[in-house]
Amino acid sequence: MIFDLDGTLFQTETLLLPAYHATFDQMKAEGTYIGETPPESAILGSLGMLLEHIWQRVMPDVDMAVHRRADELLLDYQMKGLANREGSLYEGVADTLSALHAQGIRLFIASNGLEGYVKGVMEFKGLSPIFEGLYSAGEFQTRSKVVLVKKLLDIYGVKSAWMVGDRSSDVEAGIENGLTVVGCDYAGFRKEGELEDAHVRIAQFSDILALIEK
Repeated sequence: MIFDLDGTLFQTETLLLPAYHATFDQMKAEGTYIGETPPESAILGSLGMLLEHIWQRVMPDVDMAVHRRADELLLDYQMKGLANREGSLYEGVADTLSALHAQGIRLFIASNGLEGYVKGVMEFKGLSPIFEGLYSAGEFQTRSKVVLVKKLLDIYGVKSAWMVGDRSSDVEAGIENGLTVVGCDYAGFRKEGELEDAHVRIAQFSDILALIEK
């Protein structure tokens, strides 16, 4: 099973939003960014995209150097938040993943996030040991999740898998790579219709166990 991270395993907003406001506060203090902090909806509605594309939507009229500074600050504040035990997994995620691992199912993550963030969340939540691979666009410099998932499948010799996620990029990555797509219908970040092409949808993460029994 290949899992997206944000909006699938991790309640992103519980860590992201404090770091988001701290990032803009710092950039305004430095003079790097001038004006009001963009609304939270701007970044929450962009989750699932590559970070560079997120900033293009959140701050479309600033220099690229501001985007890169935002990268640095956001990651730093998120790592500090994780170290302070901020940020929450969705209900049932830890127990369900442990149950899947106990059944001998190979577990992977494929995320469009930065390498430090993806690995940091799994490490601080104590889940790294049960995953065979933690793949991120930040580490492999991939331009789409389709390519990232294909790289993962090729490197690990995976011939059959489920792609589990909450955004259209997850659905596309699964279908384009010939995988069964499980759409997570509980995060609320997606736009209407993003999960229409998923093979099945789940209302809570633990529903995956029932799907396996079927």
